[in-house]
Amino acid sequence: MNQANPQSARRAAEKIIDEFEVRSAPVPIEKIVKAMGITLQYAPLADDLSGMAYVKDGLKIIGVNALHHPNRQRFTIAHELAHHVLHASEITGAVHVDKSFRVLHRDQLAAQGTEPLEIEANAFASQLLMPEQFVQSAVGDAGLDLDDDQAIEGIAKRFKVSTSVVRNRLSVNW
Repeated sequence: MNQANPQSARRAAEKIIDEFEVRSAPVPIEKIVKAMGITLQYAPLADDLSGMAYVKDGLKIIGVNALHHPNRQRFTIAHELAHHVLHASEITGAVHVDKSFRVLHRDQLAAQGTEPLEIEANAFASQLLMPEQFVQSAVGDAGLDLDDDQAIEGIAKRFKVSTSVVRNRLSVNW
């Protein structure tokens, strides 16, 4: 894969929202993962390690850093689910490790947002946790000022994501 396809990743997330008949926020990401036959494991990991995705002998696993904030864990779970849904061949027989954005940004390729697998996984995760129709309902017709910290915090609480995820979802549209 040479070029990321975030639109395709978002469509895959929308299919999951439809398949699991999710009708309101917050999206029950843990239930979805377990219903898809993926083992979810929490363990204390190094602070710069967010999570991992792995498939071996048909066993699908998502590992999550138990020391991270629950909102961060939700995004990690959604991101790692993306690797299972979109990149199964890349994670079969090899552990795919995702480090925190802070650490990933030290790499120029990641800082430019040009790593196709990660772009797609982020697009999938943001769409899955903050589906377009739910975001529109939360923001309303008047829109939202991205500098309104109180409003951003309210939306983050509603979706159980970090304020940075809300800001990225509303401004960049991963």
